[in-house]
Amino acid sequence: MSLNKKSVDDFNAKGKRVLVRCDFNVPLKNGEITDETRINAALPTIKKLINDGGKVILCSHLGKVKNGPNEGESLAPVAKKLTEKLNKEVVFVNDDNVTGQAATDAVNKMKDGDVVLLQNTRFRGKEETKPGDAGEAFAKELADLCDDYVCDAFGSAHRAHASVAVVTKFVREKGGNCAVGYLMQKEIDFLGNAVENPVRPFVAILGGAKVADKLNVINNLLEKCDTLIIGGGMAFTFLKAQGYEIGKSLVDDEKLDYCKEMMEKAKKLGKKLLLPVDTGIAKSFPDPIDGPVEVSYVDSDKIPADMEGLDIGPKTQELFAEAAKSAKTVVWNGPMGVFENPTLAKGTIAVAKALAETDATTIIGGGDSAAACNQLGFADKMSHISTGGGASLEFLEGKELPGVVAADER
Repeated sequence: MSLNKKSVDDFNAKGKRVLVRCDFNVPLKNGEITDETRINAALPTIKKLINDGGKVILCSHLGKVKNGPNEGESLAPVAKKLTEKLNKEVVFVNDDNVTGQAATDAVNKMKDGDVVLLQNTRFRGKEETKPGDAGEAFAKELADLCDDYVCDAFGSAHRAHASVAVVTKFVREKGGNCAVGYLMQKEIDFLGNAVENPVRPFVAILGGAKVADKLNVINNLLEKCDTLIIGGGMAFTFLKAQGYEIGKSLVDDEKLDYCKEMMEKAKKLGKKLLLPVDTGIAKSFPDPIDGPVEVSYVDSDKIPADMEGLDIGPKTQELFAEAAKSAKTVVWNGPMGVFENPTLAKGTIAVAKALAETDATTIIGGGDSAAACNQLGFADKMSHISTGGGASLEFLEGKELPGVVAADER
């Protein structure tokens, strides 16, 4: 996948209608936005196009719309918030068809520098369908509203949806630009280049619950990195594959052979594969998740049969931190334990702290590790925190992302 894409800096939008696919999939509570991160992340691209004198048409999905339009997933609160942040009115087109007459009328009325926000793209019901299906008609209608297209929704870039990838075909047919926005560019620069052209030593840290979720990531990163660190729930399948007793810890018995294969592969390639040497154990998973829990620490090959591993231990924290501090590039995806619980967050905190203190380029691959960094107060110490969970995982797998592939080459 070529990473040299046309960006918003490569064309001037003056007088042009520019459709921008953003990621406004924000959490809402009683109609109020509870986390503005994704809106803030879109602002630099939107402001650049306004300053150019473009007519800026924004679109996004919100939520997992299953049964057609509903008020709880309308983008109206986003329009309100954008109006505040941009200090100018953002006209909201409350049209469940997304590209109907109301949208056409709103776009026709636009003057240079104006901003319009279309309704939730998934209200249309054809957003997620495969190209060639009715999604193609929707993509063409989106393209009819604009002259140029900018994708700035990295969180959706791994999906070949109408408003993410298919729309570019029709914009290109009429001679328009298909570019990436600043947020997408940053993701490509950090995540894409970290994996394809890392400054070495390159250390990759993987955590989270299941090996199955990260099969291809482990395989791909072993070929690219110098050291692969595995913590979190997924480490127990590796430990069991080595013949260790892991008690009641999370395990994926179907993946034991895969884990053996990966350990063998690391050896063959001369890569370091680090697993926990000690483990925080408890009688059972905390309930509620942040409730009190009694934890003791044992060597990872001595977990009692009636206990469950829920975090990495102090010796492992030190081992992982040392490896991270010796790196020039670190990519981290997935927590080291049940980080939502203060007693079981120690391993995740230790890794975050090590990354915060290193001079390396530190890239956090979205999802729970991004949440952990934000929650634990280390976000501003990282070089880059990805805005896409699924998309960043697929980037780390070495997969082509439809939203990236669809943009013009520079």
